[in-house]
Amino acid sequence: MFKRLSVALAALFAFAVSAQAAGTVPGFSLTPQFDLTGKVIPGCKLYVVQAGTVSTPQNAFQDTGLTNLLPNPMSCDATGRLPQWFVADGLIKLRLTTSTGVQVFVGDNLLVVGPSSGGGGGGGTVDPTTILSTGDFKAAYGTGILTGFVRCNGRTIGSSTSGATERANADAQALFEYLWGADSNLAVSGGRGASANADWTANKTMTLPDCRGRTLAGLDDMGNTAAGRLSSTYFGATATTLGAVGGAENVTMALGNLIQHTHNNSLNDPGHNHRQQGDTSQGSTGGRMLVGLGSGAVTVSDEVTSGSTTGITINNAAAGSASPTPMRTVQPTLVTTIYIKL
Repeated sequence: MFKRLSVALAALFAFAVSAQAAGTVPGFSLTPQFDLTGKVIPGCKLYVVQAGTVSTPQNAFQDTGLTNLLPNPMSCDATGRLPQWFVADGLIKLRLTTSTGVQVFVGDNLLVVGPSSGGGGGGGTVDPTTILSTGDFKAAYGTGILTGFVRCNGRTIGSSTSGATERANADAQALFEYLWGADSNLAVSGGRGASANADWTANKTMTLPDCRGRTLAGLDDMGNTAAGRLSSTYFGATATTLGAVGGAENVTMALGNLIQHTHNNSLNDPGHNHRQQGDTSQGSTGGRMLVGLGSGAVTVSDEVTSGSTTGITINNAAAGSASPTPMRTVQPTLVTTIYIKL
């Protein structure tokens, strides 16, 4: 018995350091179980009991959201391995027996390692190098719902009676209260009340960040002075404000976007000569220059004889389109789904 307890406590210490799971007791979840002689015990049974009681059962679940109930007791497989299981934060009592009911281990007031907070899904203190915390983003190559996450699609979260459009469930409370404090620009149905918890209790809904069709960028300051890499002039919003959105898919060129330039409309015609006034050698009306104004053109000609002209046409028609097509500004992009941790 002492050997078994020592092994469990050692595993507990190692697990607390490495934070390998949340809301469970190390040494039991997904771990083979051994009898007092060190042999694997196939078909063993683990009873989860309320701390400080003799045998009052405590619920254990398959998921960190504490929604998928497991049988109590849980049974080991043929290799003596227990399934993955999670319970609410705090202390619990565990009793392990063989398949025939022979007690192998019992321990009371065992610490549940990792935050599940009874409602599941997030909050509390975790090792940030191994476990996602409430509010963390995650990109996944898919479109569906993931356990422990919601999609950043601008819809809402709230309690089970809130009418929220993305997730209406108790496990959304940690994220609801986190977003309430992190970004005051996220809308709360009916307006913000005295506190995040008060609004949750009042069954209000919280709008999620909207990442649809958007790439992510770092705040322009992030605790430092603003870098000026995303200025309001070009970004279109204040890039030091959490959740600010800016940029555009395309842009239409305007005259002010063009570099200053000059069109050369000069004409060089070294072989062209006009007759002097009064020269009638080519006809009674010689010596005159005729200028004609037409649609989009100026005609300059030397009248040779009555009713007959020869000369040069200078076109000055407009260039470009009266309805220009916008230019793409989108970088090469692969789209996927962005989730946020409950």
